Parts: sequence; C-alpha cells; structure tokens
Amino acid sequence: MSYIQVINSSKYYQMGDATIVANDSVSFEIEQGELVIILGSSGAGKSTLLNILGGMDSNDEGEVWIDGVDIAKLSSHELTNYRRDDVGFVFQFYNLVANLTAKENVELAAEIVKDALDAEEVLEQVGLGHRINNFPAQLSGGEQQRVAIARAVAKKPKILLCDEPTGALDYQTGKQVLQILQDMSRKQGATVIIVTHNSSLAPIADRVIRMRDARVHSVELNADPQDIASLEY
Repeated sequence: MSYIQVINSSKYYQMGDATIVANDSVSFEIEQGELVIILGSSGAGKSTLLNILGGMDSNDEGEVWIDGVDIAKLSSHELTNYRRDDVGFVFQFYNLVANLTAKENVELAAEIVKDALDAEEVLEQVGLGHRINNFPAQLSGGEQQRVAIARAVAKKPKILLCDEPTGALDYQTGKQVLQILQDMSRKQGATVIIVTHNSSLAPIADRVIRMRDARVHSVELNADPQDIASLEY
C-alpha cells in the first residue's frame, strides 16, 4: 500500500434542501517523501480534500489511508492526536499570533509535540535567523510565510499540507517559499502536498493531481521535477 491512499472518498454539505457535493468518489495514491501538487479552480474540491487529509474534516464515504491507518475511521480524540503528531499546516494568510515573536510562534507549535526541532535552528533553515525576535507586524509577507513554514516544520510532521502558500506573495518571494517546500521533500523526506489553482507550478512536483467538479480528473507522475530556480509562473 502507498503511504497515502484515498479510495472513493466523498464529502457532502447540506445547504437548506440542496446537497453540495464537495468531493465525489475521489481516489489517488501518494508515496512517502513526494512533493505533490493538487490543482483545480475554485470550487473543484481541493481544499476540502486537504482538510480531510489533515484530519480537520471527515469524509462521508470512502477510505483515507495514511501510513497504514484509515483516518476516516478515527474518533474525534484520535483525529486530534493525528493532527498534533503527524501533520503540519501552512495556510495562505500565515495565521501567526500577533503578540508573539517569530521564535515564540514556532515554539508555540513545538510545545504540543514530544520531540520538536529547535525553533531557532528551524528559523535559520528558512533564512530568518536574524529575525527571530521580530513580531509579525515587523515582517514582510514572505517572511511571515516562512515563519509559518518553520512553525509547521518544527513539529517534524510526517505530512506538510499547504493551502495556496504563495497566493499572497510576489513572484520572487513565492519562489523562495516554494524552494523551502521542495527542499523539505528532497532533503528531509517530508511528504509535501500543495493545493493551488496555479497550473504553472505543476512542473516542480513529483505528482500532479488535477481536480475538476469535485472529482480527480487526472494524476500525472513527473520523473524529472523542475528546479525552482528555473521556474517561471
């Protein structure tokens, strides 16, 4: 079995008398250590899928196997443990605590796991060793996003889930963030999953999952992912 295997997973939402199909019999596989991009336009179901993979939401039908465990069958308490111990989240708008420094933001996340990485070392890895005592308001958008990545990585998660991580960034800063995420996969063996609407990012991925109308439209494997330095988007 693959490291991640989603089998006929469906998710529905009820709005009045209408049933909204957010994910419709979604199936795919991901191997450990891959950098994966889930592509799709707004409403395609990709963020719902990311939330299910991260244990922030549960599906209504189907199986979601992560490292040999079907998380679709976990209790609420078990899902909390899964999110805490196994998953790191990176969001488009950073979600940093405003009255904590960069270092304290990373330490806050690290405190909830047993064997976290050192906050200063992780911030150094993302190029922010000189900004550890700055507050979010004193950091640029790109710097805040790198703090958010450091916060996620400090937990040593098995899976790093990123929802439009470059969506609020300029071109050069976006490339810096993508380089960090690619390095997490290539050099540290993390399984990195990026949700985006930007198809220009597809060449950097080991695997590209394209979604349309709540379903997986195609899955493409890339034997030779492009380096971020040469990426144009």
